Amino acid sequence: MSNEDLVFYVKLHVKPERVDEWREAVTEIIEKMSREDSFVSCQLHRDAQDPNLFTLYERWREPSVEVFLQRQAKPYREAYEARLPELLQRPREPAVLVPLGEWHRRD
Repeated sequence: MSNEDLVFYVKLHVKPERVDEWREAVTEIIEKMSREDSFVSCQLHRDAQDPNLFTLYERWREPSVEVFLQRQAKPYREAYEARLPELLQRPREPAVLVPLGEWHRRD
């Protein structure tokens, strides 16, 4: 992975009664995202203390947020975006991160 990747960290507070429905929707969109040319990786996590709080950690090979947004205007994303207000407790909390380094276990 490159330190020049575009990295997003997104917090999502899902309505308790919609968690299963949201997980199906987010899994479907991640599967579709993974077919994009500029997609690098995505990790989905659930908070250990709050079962309705999830985070997405996405890496993309894009030169800027603006270019990313232009390229992501696709029907499958629009359908997911349209459903979010009924699935989430409040708007997503996205952040753009600047990669500084990455370490993995050494044997």
